Amino acid sequence: MRTPTIGVQIVLAQHCNGNQIPRLFGGQLMAWIDIIGAVEARRYARRPVTTACVDNLSFIAPAYLNDTLVQEALVTWTGRTSMEVRIDSFVEQLDGSRQMVNRAYAVYVALDENDQPAPVPPFHPETPEEQAEYAAAEKRREIRLGRKE
Repeated sequence: MRTPTIGVQIVLAQHCNGNQIPRLFGGQLMAWIDIIGAVEARRYARRPVTTACVDNLSFIAPAYLNDTLVQEALVTWTGRTSMEVRIDSFVEQLDGSRQMVNRAYAVYVALDENDQPAPVPPFHPETPEEQAEYAAAEKRREIRLGRKE
């Protein structure tokens, strides 16, 4: 099993809305998702990358002021120049337990020195979990391609 890219944030006041009970802005979470997803894609491709799309973004539960937010990102599929990355976001309690608050799938394209798409190493799923993610990624890709027509 590959090691995910991991990021940790403490939800601060500037990350929250102005409600009586301050909640993390969805847009702030989306920015953190794009950053950690890009880091995972860069590490995998060993090249600069650009975000092609955020395919699916599911808000499952809220995060609040002073929560610890942990994110894990892993490549789930590769094409010739693109990669799909799954980003899971959790609120981590002080005892170490975690509750998932978000799952996102983003697609990144590797870039060469001329800012043009560049080949990436092929991803070969090995574990049953990786194989299931890869198959699901293929289906998401078909849906994305269908939207372009």
